[in-house]
Amino acid sequence: MAEQNEAICERVGSAGVITLNRPHALNALTLSMVRDMRAALEAWAGDAAITRVVVQGSGEKAFCAGGDIRKLVEAGKAGRPEEALAFWREEYELNALIAAYPKPYISLIDGICMGGGVGVSLHGSHRVAGERYLFAMPEVGIGFFPDVGASYALPRLPGRAGLYLALTGARLKYADALSLGLATHAAVSADFDPIREALAAGEDVDAVLGRHRRAVSEAPLLTLSGLIDRVFDAASVEEILANLDFEGSEVADGIAKTIRAKSPTSLRIAYEQVRRGAELDFREAMRMEFRIVSRILDGRDFYEGVRAVLIDKDQTPRWDPARLEDVADADVEAYFAPLGDRELVV
Repeated sequence: MAEQNEAICERVGSAGVITLNRPHALNALTLSMVRDMRAALEAWAGDAAITRVVVQGSGEKAFCAGGDIRKLVEAGKAGRPEEALAFWREEYELNALIAAYPKPYISLIDGICMGGGVGVSLHGSHRVAGERYLFAMPEVGIGFFPDVGASYALPRLPGRAGLYLALTGARLKYADALSLGLATHAAVSADFDPIREALAAGEDVDAVLGRHRRAVSEAPLLTLSGLIDRVFDAASVEEILANLDFEGSEVADGIAKTIRAKSPTSLRIAYEQVRRGAELDFREAMRMEFRIVSRILDGRDFYEGVRAVLIDKDQTPRWDPARLEDVADADVEAYFAPLGDRELVV
């Protein structure tokens, strides 16, 4: 079974256990995985014998590195955008199901957790970070945008941290994740097996996680919180960059350089989605994200970003437009326009 199923969904004692099982692909999500997870979660929600859900990744490198972006790009290039949109529609429906799940939903996150991996973990009730935990929403670097509920989650992080993460794609380890609330607990990776076994045995969820809680040193990002809150409190991406240039420090210069390497269109979209997402509930945020993603395949930057970062790996994307000031307001607004009868229903 472990060799055949990309998502293993099984009953283990009192727990429904989901194992993302594509270690060779860093457990990147496919449509079949999304469907298998949804079917299991819907069945377990009404099953009195299942009192909690545990989600984990196979292998030691990743919990889940995101969606299978190459397949989505291939579908778009081949003139089959409906295939990519089917994935995103069902993935977003799964994210909404997790966010409203009626039972404890515990993600054991050890290794990379990016993109789609964030979507199947962050919105659950308990998020346990192992020592190899690595979080990022790096989508603006491939001409995409932080999706899978990031529009709701990022603006609700402390200060301006969410906007900082959206525009830089910065990578965080477990101490930073715990300080921001991206993780609810931290544990030694070797304790993940006994944690899962205790949860399957029906022990109290909070008691189990509290018993295995590890001490965490000060979060490195806290040293930047003042700078981030000051600089990212701005009315546009251009103003953020101007603030960073005015700061003039080595750290500020590094952040500005990172942002300037990203897709200008994606930066404008990400800024706007975080701004709007602060006023939306989760389901409204997911509908907004589906509006955006429905237009992404019509642009150029997503294909170019994936080529440069994931396929050719030359790390020199040629964005179009290449400058923030050349991204028209009307073009950004078009990504957020209603879809009529194609709207996401969650």
